[in-house]
Amino acid sequence: MATKLPGQSTWPKNVKTLAVDIGGSGIKASVLDRDGNMLTERVRVDTPYPCPPEQLVAKIQQLCDDLPRSQRVSVGFPGVIRGGKVLRVTALSRLEYGGPTDPGMAAHWHGYPLANNLAEMFETPTKVVNDADMQGCAVAEGNGFEFVMTLGTGVGTAVFNDGVLLPHMELSHGSFRKGLSVDIALGNAARKQIGKKKWRKRVLEAINWFDAMFLYDTIYIGGGNAKHMLTESLPDNAKVVPNSAGITGGVRVWDLATETS
Repeated sequence: MATKLPGQSTWPKNVKTLAVDIGGSGIKASVLDRDGNMLTERVRVDTPYPCPPEQLVAKIQQLCDDLPRSQRVSVGFPGVIRGGKVLRVTALSRLEYGGPTDPGMAAHWHGYPLANNLAEMFETPTKVVNDADMQGCAVAEGNGFEFVMTLGTGVGTAVFNDGVLLPHMELSHGSFRKGLSVDIALGNAARKQIGKKKWRKRVLEAINWFDAMFLYDTIYIGGGNAKHMLTESLPDNAKVVPNSAGITGGVRVWDLATETS
């Protein structure tokens, strides 16, 4: 397993973590014990559209109101977070699910201090990271170079080296084919449009493409659409992980993430 980072905060042995997983189609939450076990049933609401920052914060508060109190909060967000602020969020910059990016909504999100506002709302230390990063924290084993690819509304990525989460990079926004990014070509809308068989071929092509670039030791494939993959077709160093990792990673993200947010 990964070693702990020097100087990390000390939490009580029975520390409880409220974990929130924000997705393009739904927002999920649960309270976890120190080992990442859910202490409550997972609760879920649909992600609203349009979804300006203030509405998202209000929706999260409504979702978590009846959950037990915790000593810290972990939030997986489907975009780029730097210093606790939103740099870019593709999914929530749309006026409707699967629609085109709305420039006004994108501008509304840019620079929004999400971590600070959630910490004030919960009155609890809060860490906000990319949702693929948080999912990866649940499954990374700390052995060499590990790569995470999540398949959902879009495609998320996370990279770990010897158990340390590296700064988030929007690797799925690179070109895939015919002017399509990996995020769009392997996204949920594309899966429905072209069918599972062709979509699986695209996923395998992307896996090979990422491997050629990063030479990773292990790739973890997660997200809501990972269940559509045929495990026998995957390379030997690939592992399909449960979608619940998007929540259970909320414990280890406090140990593995290097950026303060």
